[in-house]
Amino acid sequence: MQHAASAPGSSQPWYRVLYIQVLIAIAVGVVLGYAAPDTAKAMKWLGDAFIALIKMMIAPIIFCTIVHGIASIGDLKKVGRVGLKALIYFEVVSSLALVIGVVVGEIVQPGAGFGVDPAKLDAKAVAGYASKAQADSTVAHIMAIIPKSYFDAFAGGDLLQILLISVLTGVVITGLGERGKPAMHAIEAAGEIFFRIIGMIVKLAPIGAFGAMAYTIGEYGIGKLGNLIGLVATFYLTSLLFVLVVLGLIARFSGFSILKFLAYIKDELLIVLGTSSSETVLPHMMQKMKRLGASDSVVGLVIPTGYSFNLDGTNIYMTLATLFLAQAVGADLSFGQYATIIAVAMLTSKGASGVTGAGFVTLAATLGAIPGNPVPVAAMALILGIDKFMSECRALTNLVGNGVACVVVSRWEGELDPVKLREVMANPVAIGTEIADEKPVPVAP
Repeated sequence: MQHAASAPGSSQPWYRVLYIQVLIAIAVGVVLGYAAPDTAKAMKWLGDAFIALIKMMIAPIIFCTIVHGIASIGDLKKVGRVGLKALIYFEVVSSLALVIGVVVGEIVQPGAGFGVDPAKLDAKAVAGYASKAQADSTVAHIMAIIPKSYFDAFAGGDLLQILLISVLTGVVITGLGERGKPAMHAIEAAGEIFFRIIGMIVKLAPIGAFGAMAYTIGEYGIGKLGNLIGLVATFYLTSLLFVLVVLGLIARFSGFSILKFLAYIKDELLIVLGTSSSETVLPHMMQKMKRLGASDSVVGLVIPTGYSFNLDGTNIYMTLATLFLAQAVGADLSFGQYATIIAVAMLTSKGASGVTGAGFVTLAATLGAIPGNPVPVAAMALILGIDKFMSECRALTNLVGNGVACVVVSRWEGELDPVKLREVMANPVAIGTEIADEKPVPVAP
């Protein structure tokens, strides 16, 4: 019999349910940041430590998952087919997100009336982001995908590099046939170990969320939002509409409700809200997508790849923020410049993973590539103080987009279990909570 004090669908007392712990931690962090800013800023290391613990496991987990996923398929033609379908989906939806950012920016005009003189902007405030962006050329972007050595990708933790060596390793093991089976079993066992370690780390999510949120409010203050509340509100509303309308329609055609899907991944959404990084829940999202009915092979390929190629929230942010800055400095963009913004943003967003601050660097790269330089990179100083408040929304939208993509590609491949999907969608809150409280599932089915 369920305990009277339990959360819905959970056999545990409410205070032991992960999403409730994270929600309470975020609220306490906000209160501390507002009431005692100096003390709150000193809590930053808690959030940093949690993110660091998660990030140290990302490389081996992605490697084991992708390699095992490819090797378990046993058919390189199918691997290529799944990968191609995923990339096509990513590019179509990402392009739509970029266009939506432009359309909303033109309709709402969040930067109109600012009348900022570009000559008076503080370029030093964003010099670090601008210098990083200058090095982000097309050739440099491609070369950065190739690690200095096989193991350097693990040391650096670069997602694109890890994807490259994982795909190559998986393809080779598949090609070895029976001789590759021992290697596949070893990787499968290693993956189970890494997932169990992640299961232990995730229990620290409330502490990490508290530290990160306390620091954010203590450092920037809630009042900082008042200066540019129009842009922040426009971005959040645009992202919400994108999730509910665009991803909602995609989900509906794929046989599930976007609202129930959001309820199913509520734990992950709250952790991302507290830490501003979607990487903190990557392993858990793969686990939940498998329990939703997506096949192991599709999950292993789509979710990690989506963290580099399917960044819907980042794309909306880049075009919307670009138009805001253009309007703020009085720049009148031509159709060609709009097209350039979309094309460049599509390229620069690749590899901008869920780590906080990545979106700001890609924005600098996009501004620097607009013909005629109508919006100086120094204009980014206008939104530097509020970027932290928008990073949460970027990460949340990216997370939801990748989850939906995984289900869609599984359905395209005919590898989505409709029974599991109906079961989860019938009671997403209860099932999502039960999974969060379980030990992580192994990489293998």
